[in-house]
Amino acid sequence: MTTRVILFDLGNVLIDWDPRRLYTRRFGDAEKADWFCTNICTLDWHSRHDAGVRFADNIAALQAIHPEHAEDIAAWRIEWLEMFHGYVPGMDVLVMKLKAAGHPLYGLSNLSDEIAEETFDAFPVIRELRDVVVSGADGVIKPDPRIYDIALERMGRPAPDEVLFIDDRLENIHAAEAAGMAGHHFSDADTLRKRLEDAGLLPCL
Repeated sequence: MTTRVILFDLGNVLIDWDPRRLYTRRFGDAEKADWFCTNICTLDWHSRHDAGVRFADNIAALQAIHPEHAEDIAAWRIEWLEMFHGYVPGMDVLVMKLKAAGHPLYGLSNLSDEIAEETFDAFPVIRELRDVVVSGADGVIKPDPRIYDIALERMGRPAPDEVLFIDDRLENIHAAEAAGMAGHHFSDADTLRKRLEDAGLLPCL
């Protein structure tokens, strides 16, 4: 089948997200920020938000273990948008070109539903997508096969092989491919644009 639907991950595909950015600013030291994000506010801890655990509960539990870092742990939610640095270079333009070409565009993100709307407001290109599946709203995260079925349902049940899924994490690509979708392991906008041109989804420049 020919690709006709494009499904985007958000973080580090459309928008540039790195928690160390926030903590480098807070601590004034990149090494301290790396240590904090490796040992205290880890990605495994954060993934509970993506799965639907409330920020207040997850933060309180971690503060109880590390009371000396209580304020910095709380900053994960309070200063959420400080972790971002705009769009991944070139991706906002690419999304708008794809939309102008008439392709159905959707999103599938491991993201807490508590902060989804404020994130979308901060990056209006996300709202150019027809719909975004937010893992926290459904209580299931990539690469769980169930979330790809939820995405297919929200997209109107296209044939899976009509969908191109774009993500920066290889395990999520493999899961999408197991669900029958085509996958693109994202590295940068130029490489993705070439893939889309080769597939006939964009005119070659």
